[in-house]
Amino acid sequence: MAFTLPTRLFPIGIQNFEQLRTLNCLYVDKTDLVYRMVHEGWIYFLSRPRRFGKSLLLSTLEAYFEGKKHLFEGLAIEKLEQDWTVYPVLHISFARTRYDALFNLEELLDDQLSEWEAEYGCPLHEKGTFGKRFERVIRQAYEKTGKPVVILIDEYDSPMLDSSGEKDKELQKALRDVTRGFFSPLKDNVKFIRFLFITGITKFSQMSIFSELNNLENISMTPAYGNICGITESELFTVFKPDIEELADFNEETYEEACAHLKRRYDGYHFNHRSEDIYNPFSIINVLKSKEYGSYWYSTGTPTFLIELLRSRNMELEGLEECECLPEAFDKSTEMLTDPIPVLYQSGYLTIKAFRNGLYTLGFPNEEVRYGFLRSLLPAVMAHSEIENDMSTIAMMRSLEKGDIEACMTRLRSFIASIPYEKKSDNESRFETIFYLFFTLMGQLVQTQVKTSAGRIDAVVTNADYVYVFELKVDATPEEALAQIDDKGYAIAYEAGHRKVVKVGVSYDKQTRGIAGWKVNIPNP
Repeated sequence: MAFTLPTRLFPIGIQNFEQLRTLNCLYVDKTDLVYRMVHEGWIYFLSRPRRFGKSLLLSTLEAYFEGKKHLFEGLAIEKLEQDWTVYPVLHISFARTRYDALFNLEELLDDQLSEWEAEYGCPLHEKGTFGKRFERVIRQAYEKTGKPVVILIDEYDSPMLDSSGEKDKELQKALRDVTRGFFSPLKDNVKFIRFLFITGITKFSQMSIFSELNNLENISMTPAYGNICGITESELFTVFKPDIEELADFNEETYEEACAHLKRRYDGYHFNHRSEDIYNPFSIINVLKSKEYGSYWYSTGTPTFLIELLRSRNMELEGLEECECLPEAFDKSTEMLTDPIPVLYQSGYLTIKAFRNGLYTLGFPNEEVRYGFLRSLLPAVMAHSEIENDMSTIAMMRSLEKGDIEACMTRLRSFIASIPYEKKSDNESRFETIFYLFFTLMGQLVQTQVKTSAGRIDAVVTNADYVYVFELKVDATPEEALAQIDDKGYAIAYEAGHRKVVKVGVSYDKQTRGIAGWKVNIPNP
């Protein structure tokens, strides 16, 4: 069969707007928002998760301010913009390296400043501090071109995030001090600046990093810019409709089934309480090109600092399915990374699900994030190797699908027995967390602490054919746990459906920190 070039090119790995447009790659047009932004304000900060299009947005702004009108042909801004003024652009990305030593940051800043100094004719013998050199570049660019300067700063927080672990406190302080020194000229040179745009994942305190830059407008949760990064549902079904049709054919699905599949796995982000659904752009373009429903965004890796943070705070994992927080939580400085919730939100692991009575409800945005995040926590609580975990999880899942609760519980007891003693807990809530984690990773629908009129069900696990109602008791018999299910009628609400209802009482021994036993009752065999 003769090889034919694809007629639709996906911009995988391309974060440069000029390259994307020159190669005629697929592009979701956000230029109406670019136009609005550059005409409504001039100093902005935007927080979005990694691989969500921040770098492409800054590259688009760079092309716009460099007056490259030909790149915007056929886009919304072509009709909106009448004056394509060319400005000097200073664009720096802090995501180009890892920061496991202060030298990494110093080298990046020196290389970037040297490039600018050569471009705008700064005296090379006048080195000085990074801040002084940056100030000279800004003023020299202004004097040489006669135009105020556009400054684009991408992933400003990369140095601090790379060094956010407990063991790296001194390194983070040194990195923060150098970063602050580099940005220090921004406030005193605003008269030479036409536009300043800063992106990152987290919001570090402005006073610490952007010294006294108090006119910085944070648009991270502004409704007008809620979809400036990412793909909305309407954009997905218009720009990528032919690709979804190919995806459906390849996977022997209907078009509607493919759309539902994409929504379940990659949709669900909201960046303010009025936001429409936002799909993960990195996952979408990868799945549409490969035709495989994979974990693309999550496979790029969970930051180590998040895992360490959750472990150090003993975060109840099932609580992440639906947690509430005040609006002020989003404005907390994450400089010391003490509160997991705002960090998890800003990093893209949690998103806004609802806003009621002045409280935000957060939860996992979709299946890719939910399962990927929980899976990444497995090594933190287990002693088995990853391959052994996979095999045991698959075996447990098959047992539940067949209704073989005995085989499943036998494996679960073995799992819990393998947890190192220091990682175990003697309280019921930690037992529930471990229980929740394993059943979630098996792909089962798990609910914990389910409210009923008579109390709370410890756990309900649902699959295509069965509903398992669990009562977990510490230092009590399995019979007592099972009796509570009957006494409080926990299973009644599930008995009207087509699934078989299986009631399971489980006993947990505080002394041995393991499952002491269980008892099963199937009321409607």
